[in-house]
Amino acid sequence: MRLLKIWSVAFAAAMTSGWTLGQSESDREVTWAGDVAAIFQEKCQECHRPNSIAPMPLLTYEEAKLFAPVIRYRVENRVMPPWHVNPQVGIQEFTNDRGLTEAERATILAWVDQGAPEGDPALAPAAVEFNDALVWRLENQMGSPPDLVVASESYDLAAVTQDKWFRPMTPTGLTEERWVKAIEIRPKNDASRRVVHHSLAFLLQQEDGKRGLPEDVDVPFGPSLFMEWAVGKAGQIFRPDTGKLMMPGSQIMWEMHLHANGERVPEAQVELGVWFHDEPPEHRTILSMFDAQGPHSLDIPPNEIAVTQGTFVLSAPARIENFQPHMHMRGKAMSMEAIYPNGEREMLSFVDNFQWNWQINYVYEEEAAPIVPKGTMIVTTAWHDNTAQNPYNPDPNQWVGWGDRTVDEMAHNWVDVTYLGQEEYERLIAERRAGQ
Repeated sequence: MRLLKIWSVAFAAAMTSGWTLGQSESDREVTWAGDVAAIFQEKCQECHRPNSIAPMPLLTYEEAKLFAPVIRYRVENRVMPPWHVNPQVGIQEFTNDRGLTEAERATILAWVDQGAPEGDPALAPAAVEFNDALVWRLENQMGSPPDLVVASESYDLAAVTQDKWFRPMTPTGLTEERWVKAIEIRPKNDASRRVVHHSLAFLLQQEDGKRGLPEDVDVPFGPSLFMEWAVGKAGQIFRPDTGKLMMPGSQIMWEMHLHANGERVPEAQVELGVWFHDEPPEHRTILSMFDAQGPHSLDIPPNEIAVTQGTFVLSAPARIENFQPHMHMRGKAMSMEAIYPNGEREMLSFVDNFQWNWQINYVYEEEAAPIVPKGTMIVTTAWHDNTAQNPYNPDPNQWVGWGDRTVDEMAHNWVDVTYLGQEEYERLIAERRAGQ
């Protein structure tokens, strides 16, 4: 209960620290053509278009005006666009920030409040052309198609059946070690996109020593999560000085969560694309799962808000690259805090508005990514709302434990950790202080 009280106080402080909702720009007229359409093109239409993942298109004025009240509610409550990190707590500089600025939020809210006027159609930006094919999203940024593509085995999914978890293994075909610059996973066909709830790719390989890591780093090796596909996350580009190591003879162990939709899919399948560094980078990034409670020990009573917490102590200096909370339907909030060896504490990130159907990886800008000393404790705290007030709760009268099903729960935080040597840590800290 003490942790719940701490979170409540922190949440209340954030709500009263100058962060106001529904704030209008001014008394000027705000129109679709002159103001709102450009925001929707940048932040909304990639999903809100035909044959994409959103429930309705928002490409035209007529479509947007029809849903204006829903748009206002979602924007005011920071549900859409899907960017749910608290804007007043912790680090705010991200490489992949898809959220609205306060000015953009104020513009949309003012537009709805003024009756959602169209304005002069001649002022509207030209329509955006979208590629509806299954494409590699990172290809434009990387400047080329993937260097390696590995496809899973296909699964014959019945039209009506319980959820399935398919875990095949696929050789990568590598004959030499390569360092990974970027990874992306995608469903291999349109039918798969409609039934694959998410897909994980674990990298299995034999290693001698701890390549790319400081000597004193104590990182358990074994099947390590390579990348995942879920609504909100498809891939990741690593920083120029970091990467993941793939060894010859390595394999991908897949976990595909399949959800039947009433139509048989005989070849449900996913594939991953990998782009390689030309030269080995300086550092190796390790994707770690920081639990907010040990696996298989989550215990959420009915009709309660439960708080759980887990810790991880870093065995060497490190750069924390991101924050990616993972919970299910009762997930409400998650925070990541650093407790330094001298006893000081720092709140790194706080998602106070977790939405279970979006898996968002909040990737820090390089100059904002925390650089922490050896012995730093990373504390992950999770809040689950198992009450009737949670609109996504399938049954508030049930005890809920850890499990793979959506109606079960999880509470972990996927974090890319780049381990550093002591001398490099001291140099980077000195450079940051000099740049302040």
